[in-house]
Amino acid sequence: MEQDRERRVAVERHPVRSNKDRPPLPKRPLGLWGYAATLTILASIVAMGRIGIIDLPFGIGAAAGAGAKPANAPTFLPSLPYGKGMWMWKPALSDGGDVKAMVSRAKEVGLTHIYVRTGSSWDAFYAGPFLDEILPAAHAAGIRIYGWDFPRLIDVENDVSRGLDAIRYRTPGGHRIDGFSADIETQHEGTRITAGAAAAYGAGLREGAGSDYPLIATVPRPSPYTRTFFPYAEVVAAFDAVAPMVYWLNRQPDTDVAGALADLRALGKPIFPIGQAYDGAPEGGRPGTPPPDEIERFLRQAWSDGAQGVSFWSWQAADQPIWDAIRDATEFKGQVSARVFDAG
Repeated sequence: MEQDRERRVAVERHPVRSNKDRPPLPKRPLGLWGYAATLTILASIVAMGRIGIIDLPFGIGAAAGAGAKPANAPTFLPSLPYGKGMWMWKPALSDGGDVKAMVSRAKEVGLTHIYVRTGSSWDAFYAGPFLDEILPAAHAAGIRIYGWDFPRLIDVENDVSRGLDAIRYRTPGGHRIDGFSADIETQHEGTRITAGAAAAYGAGLREGAGSDYPLIATVPRPSPYTRTFFPYAEVVAAFDAVAPMVYWLNRQPDTDVAGALADLRALGKPIFPIGQAYDGAPEGGRPGTPPPDEIERFLRQAWSDGAQGVSFWSWQAADQPIWDAIRDATEFKGQVSARVFDAG
């Protein structure tokens, strides 16, 4: 998610080592890890049970044949991020840190929600002062605020505790974030992700947040490479929805989002893809921010393929043509609840 210099510096500061060089994960209380083990087993059973509708070359979820349906129908909580949203990392670089300007832009563009970074394994929970400002202003404008955090999954208990700090935080006026997303990355981004650690993290968040609290798992876009090692089923098991990071770089937005939706659908969760609104050239993409045509194609394909909402990374990187394209798109406009499709 954090596609810029600060994260790359952080990863260099904490290099990923080979398995033989890594110390064992710290011991955890039996309850949390026992619950996580159960979730892991269940997720594996569910995944195996879906093999009949999975195109094996695509790994986790591409339906085999037209009309194939996921084994589980998604559960749509009313508090999930339907509509159009934007991710915010550094408020000071987003409309100059002016909350009034942020809310005004969000309303003008037609955003229904904003993701605000609340912390990470590197820098703890730190967002209280900004949440004190943006939560009442956004809520007064009918805009939801979802917190997001980057867990490294090295100290799972600490990652869970920090996420719950964000979930339980209250402004002086009693406002709280409307949901929480965990940006669960690969080892290349500095994490120590395993199926067990991912399940333990999700289980801990779910236990602490409660059964009805909206939790969204942000994950890498499924690809032939990530499907070989990223434990999608275990990562998503305890969450209510999944948000794949669909950054098309030197590929195409419509085919990338169509593939992500097809591949994740069998996990039985509502899907909220995240589009590219930043310059992908440092990562091998085409120079500059994506042109409006690419933003429009991403939105059209996501809508036609059944996405429940979309968002873009990131507020500080988006230029005015991108904001205009998001504003002018008819897809997801004014959408504040789940899209219900005919099951027949």
